[in-house]
Amino acid sequence: MKYTFPDGITIECEIIRKNNKNIYFRFKDDLKLYITAPMYLSQRSIEKLLKENNDAIYNMYLKMEDKVKDDDKFLILGKKYYIVVDENLDKITFKEKEVFTPSREALDKYLNTEMLRVYNEEMELAKKCFANLPDFTVRTRKMTTRWGVNDTKKKIITLNTELIKHDIKAIDYVIIHELCHFFEPNHSKNFWHLVSLACPNYKEIRKSLR
Repeated sequence: MKYTFPDGITIECEIIRKNNKNIYFRFKDDLKLYITAPMYLSQRSIEKLLKENNDAIYNMYLKMEDKVKDDDKFLILGKKYYIVVDENLDKITFKEKEVFTPSREALDKYLNTEMLRVYNEEMELAKKCFANLPDFTVRTRKMTTRWGVNDTKKKIITLNTELIKHDIKAIDYVIIHELCHFFEPNHSKNFWHLVSLACPNYKEIRKSLR
């Protein structure tokens, strides 16, 4: 049995008959809808119930699809794309929910290039919010517990490479946070006041990064 959602997506359905009083819908990793139905319930009645519960079932499908394709996601600037590898392509292109790439390696290279470009551009913009900043170096590396680090003695700001997966507001907040440490080395009230001057909604952004 097959069922088609209003947007045109068609799914396979498997009906499992049991001595139940109620009908149950669930998706598995194969993205097939398993319908556990009472013995007496006709297929026509099941199809009617599918239509009546279309929105709920569609949301279940999207959640399972998201889970199944987790390894094929490409995250950049707060947006998520499913990866489609096509060796015949000569460049990377984006559509609404998909990114088309000739290889995974090409996509990794693209992400690294974009990360450096975005970090540098946003750093230059953020520097305009401050006066008397010292000369400093910006580096990147993958970190597990921090989004950014400012070694004020060596004057080196290190940004987490994973930060590029978040939106610009989050990136700007982390950059501003680290720049503020040149003036306030700890997280005192004065520090957070300084952060708030350049990033008024920092509390909201901090929550999104947890």
